[in-house]
Amino acid sequence: MMDRAALQVILLGMFLMSATSDPVKKKKNVDIYSFYINSTVTSRYATTVITSRVANTLNESQEIQFEVKIPKNAFISKFRMTIEGKTYDGVVKEKEAAQQQYNQAVSRGQSAGLVKSVGRTLEDFKTSVTVSAFSKVTFELTYEELLKRRLGKYELLINAQPMQPVADFKIDVHIQEKPGISFLEVKGDLSTGDLANAIKTTRADKDFQVWVTFYPTQDQQTKCKSCGENGLNGDLLITYDVERQNPKGEIMVSKGYFVHYFAPSDVPRISKNVVFIIDRSGSMSGRKIKQTRLALLKILSDLDEDDHFGLITFDSEVSLWKRELLRATEANLENAKSFVKEIRDRGATDINAAVLAGVDMINRHPREGTASILILLTDGDPTTGETNIEKIMSNVKKAIGNKFPLYCLGFGYDVNFDFLTKMSLENSGVARRIYEDSDADLQLQGFYEEVAVPLLTDIQLKYPGGTNLTKTSFSLYFNGSEIVVSGQITDNSVESFTTEVIAVSKGSNVTYQDTIMTKDPSDVPPENENFMQRLWAYLTVKQLLDRQVLLKGQEKEDEKKEALKLSLKYQFVTTLTSMVVTKPQEGEVEVANKPKEGKGGDGYTADVDSDDDDSAFLLHSAAMDYSDAMDYSVMIHHPLPTYGSPTIHTTTPPAVQVHSNRFLLPVVGQSKPLCFDVPLPHKLRLLQDSASEFSMNGESLSENHGFHQIAIHYKTNHHLIISTKSISYHNGQDKVEILWGQELTQHNTDGVSLVVLENEMNVTMGNIGVVIISHKKDGVKFLWPAIWEHPKDVNLTGVLGKSDISYVKTEGSQTPTLKMKDKEVKTYLETVSDYRFHSTPVQECWLVPFQAVMEAEISDFTVTQL
Repeated sequence: MMDRAALQVILLGMFLMSATSDPVKKKKNVDIYSFYINSTVTSRYATTVITSRVANTLNESQEIQFEVKIPKNAFISKFRMTIEGKTYDGVVKEKEAAQQQYNQAVSRGQSAGLVKSVGRTLEDFKTSVTVSAFSKVTFELTYEELLKRRLGKYELLINAQPMQPVADFKIDVHIQEKPGISFLEVKGDLSTGDLANAIKTTRADKDFQVWVTFYPTQDQQTKCKSCGENGLNGDLLITYDVERQNPKGEIMVSKGYFVHYFAPSDVPRISKNVVFIIDRSGSMSGRKIKQTRLALLKILSDLDEDDHFGLITFDSEVSLWKRELLRATEANLENAKSFVKEIRDRGATDINAAVLAGVDMINRHPREGTASILILLTDGDPTTGETNIEKIMSNVKKAIGNKFPLYCLGFGYDVNFDFLTKMSLENSGVARRIYEDSDADLQLQGFYEEVAVPLLTDIQLKYPGGTNLTKTSFSLYFNGSEIVVSGQITDNSVESFTTEVIAVSKGSNVTYQDTIMTKDPSDVPPENENFMQRLWAYLTVKQLLDRQVLLKGQEKEDEKKEALKLSLKYQFVTTLTSMVVTKPQEGEVEVANKPKEGKGGDGYTADVDSDDDDSAFLLHSAAMDYSDAMDYSVMIHHPLPTYGSPTIHTTTPPAVQVHSNRFLLPVVGQSKPLCFDVPLPHKLRLLQDSASEFSMNGESLSENHGFHQIAIHYKTNHHLIISTKSISYHNGQDKVEILWGQELTQHNTDGVSLVVLENEMNVTMGNIGVVIISHKKDGVKFLWPAIWEHPKDVNLTGVLGKSDISYVKTEGSQTPTLKMKDKEVKTYLETVSDYRFHSTPVQECWLVPFQAVMEAEISDFTVTQL
């Protein structure tokens, strides 16, 4: 039995989702005094953290609610609550284990309730906790997602509905893209009217980085199109794309992982053969059939003259506009439009005969050097002819024979979407839901636009030296999309990595081959070193779950186990896992099932138990959503700095005093870096470039981790002093004072760029960039520096400037020994935490004396003044 003093909150499924679509009224005596949304996008991978701080202003306990909307495609990876100084963290567990834990907690019985469903692209996350009189609670939710490229752009969607105007409301978005950002636009409800004045966009580093901030006042929060006395209620939509100067794609390698983005645009379009198979059964009556006609008329107008097309309508009978594919000439298109205008709803639904007729139409009119596509639109189950779903899928798969894709569009919620999903995936296509709404015709047109311009067919991607690869075979690549492949590198000591793409363009084979140096530091941005690995895991799990619908028997079980293993390792809340959060006892039990993407769509069912015994809160997913499954993405990850990287020795218990700072030094061709200690206290010359008059010094105190102060100087007039409390910059004339934790601050002048985030400062002076991270450990704040960027021909000195180091491990001796500079050095294998990153990843290193690495004494690197 669970502890009676705790309530278990269990999130099963892709999200914790119990949502209300009704307007949320401002709750009296509850003050949301701070609401932050911070989203960092690095190479298309977005990590978003929503933090809400709420105060109970009553003189008695009351329930406080946390409710936000997150993208359907995202995985929750962290949830925590902090109440009266105590933090309750979520832990991801296997769904069955959490279900058992829940059953034990609520074995005394349940009663059912209903919570309403969600929209097209967002899911609702909702939970609550009882807070004592005049106390506060902090909610923090983190989710991760890969931004998909559609129609030549990526979209980052952020929803804000804090339920009341908030005195301290901030949205911070930081986008980093190695090729450079070609365009960026901010749209959505929250960018209209007076709120547009609260949005600020800043570009830096030759458009490699962009910051978007949204800091509306309380007054502005009541004046947007969908706002009112309850404050903000709407979306901020950031769309952008990256520069694509290399047709071979963008390749990055880091820490044993690689990622390859492939989206060539310099190839000629391929003419296509497209057959539209349109359901005209009785259930399509009214607005559905009208919107279908409107969409088809627009789509026909967009066909190119060298395209060939066919039209099939069906109910209990199948009708062909013409028996053969016709070229999209002006005359043929006008005749086709006349046919479309006369489509009327009637009869039953014979999906089997209609799709087979479409396949036969394409097979009877093969055209070399073209791309063939079948598009089925239906709103219901097969009700006449062959109605056995398994038999229909078998017939269609056999007829198509992997020669071209079938795309299935399911209109509304009466359709058997699982059936359409499986049939499309079995035939190299995807299924997409068309929502019954006033813009259904635009949804249909939008889908067609995504597949309107095929550029390559039969794409195969090869990676010698790569393993655990994601999907490497694609039937079609469309203009405006992107193929992303990632995996692991079998030999981390290799100095180069080669990619090869073989495809067909207008009937001729084309090959794209590229080789990059794996140790090139220009590929390495200052980002969490687990970045690539997390994205690789994210997309691996996505693919494994998507394939479940196609697999059977042992193969299905094996892939399910692998998806579960990765979900647990990376703490992703998926359809196979649960997140369990312990919080103060409330004496109430709720059970919510995520609405199935199939019939009904009524929403989540909730069960409530008011028993005063042990209790739990359980939410889980009933089904996966394939409505956004047009995904050419496979895996992705991002490189990290390979410069001098300081770390702290994690084997020191909190109660033991810290006697030295430990620094990491990566070594080319070796999987384990070197590390060395510098005794505390000290004032060190961390980095220096005499040619550009750049220097960085750091001061450490006795018995404390890291540095309590870092000074950076550039030329004779630029001086930056960074302490654990504040930041001071002086350029000879003006002086700027900044506090850690305040809103995003940027300063650019005379070759100097300063960007201050909540716990991070990015500094560029001349051609050298460094990052200063603010940490807190055991209640003590400290700073840690890392090199961001510098030209390869710059001769850096200082503790962080050493780069020309190598070693060979000597075999046979009892004590581990390394051969360095023709000298044998005794060493020990240590485990350390790298404080160059916010996440402090742990890794092993060979601990060697300072003198052996730096070929000098510590006194040669000390300074008397910062």
